[in-house]
Amino acid sequence: MAEISIFADESGEQGFQSKYYALTLVFHDQSEPVIPMFEGYEQTLRDAGLPDIPMHTSPLLNGHDAYQHLGISQRKRLLTYFLSMLFKLPARYVTLIYRKADYETLDQLGARIKRDIVNIVFDHLALFQCFDAIKVYYDGGQSLITQAIHGAIKYALSKQAIVYRKGLPTDYRLAQVADFICTIELTALKYENHEQTATDERFFGSTRTFKKNYLKKVRKHRLTAR
Repeated sequence: MAEISIFADESGEQGFQSKYYALTLVFHDQSEPVIPMFEGYEQTLRDAGLPDIPMHTSPLLNGHDAYQHLGISQRKRLLTYFLSMLFKLPARYVTLIYRKADYETLDQLGARIKRDIVNIVFDHLALFQCFDAIKVYYDGGQSLITQAIHGAIKYALSKQAIVYRKGLPTDYRLAQVADFICTIELTALKYENHEQTATDERFFGSTRTFKKNYLKKVRKHRLTAR
């Protein structure tokens, strides 16, 4: 049975404190192997003497949570090794970014996200219809995203073909990939608008360096319009 996975991750709290809200969807045809890439990444970490911490990009950049005892050079290497793994993966993605000031309420933002996901599915309908089952993985952290994804997928595709699963980053490496890409795409917007932080520049360098070393490599995996 042909199956495709969709892993979702967001950046930005559900309220209006942060300026932007970003959502990344990572698509993977489950017939294409990913375990060898994951095992290669894990071996690279062992060889480098680095811990295999489930990728959570924002805490990594800021030295929080599980990364608090790691130095900047170690965290930079974790980013580099994760990017190298991502570059080899047979996965595609889309990222949606919204400026919260454009929406008066969370309901309006949620409706826009749902509409955009529906449009993504319709733009690639032939692709999704090739699969017998569509498995959606999301950690359920924000009801705004849960409702938007469920509503959009049910509207655009056969309900019988959809399975929803708790997609915790600690359990699924592709959920970590969604987190990583979401941060990279949001950082790209910040650089574009000259809003990058000192932390961004410490890890990614200048706009040119960021685009060359990170953004260009990540965007090779974008799901392009057909």
